[in-house]
Amino acid sequence: MSIKIRLARGGAKKRPFYRIVIADTRSPRDGRFIERVGSYNPMLPRDHADRVVIVEERIKHWLSVGATPSDRVARFLFERKLGPKPAIPEQTKKSQPRAKAKERLKAASEGAAAAPAAAAEKPAAS
Repeated sequence: MSIKIRLARGGAKKRPFYRIVIADTRSPRDGRFIERVGSYNPMLPRDHADRVVIVEERIKHWLSVGATPSDRVARFLFERKLGPKPAIPEQTKKSQPRAKAKERLKAASEGAAAAPAAAAEKPAAS
């Protein structure tokens, strides 16, 4: 049984409130959980004390048992010095330009570089 430390959504429509819970990875996001270890209220300002509430001793226990935090929870834990800094993923290949677009960019940059050189040669030839 693999265990995750993750967020479970609560609150009303357009007014989110999250509980930080220990849950089995197979259980639904807002469904069964093992233990509640904190809360996150994104509606509060960033510097407000009640924005992120964490029970540190229970988090340390579950991390020692082998629970893995979700990306957002890992950021909260890093801010509290309870875990390592989460990795920032590299951009995917889908966001990079395709082969034809790369050829057009290369041709445009070569054309732009060739234009000033041609203009410099023209007055020298006269």
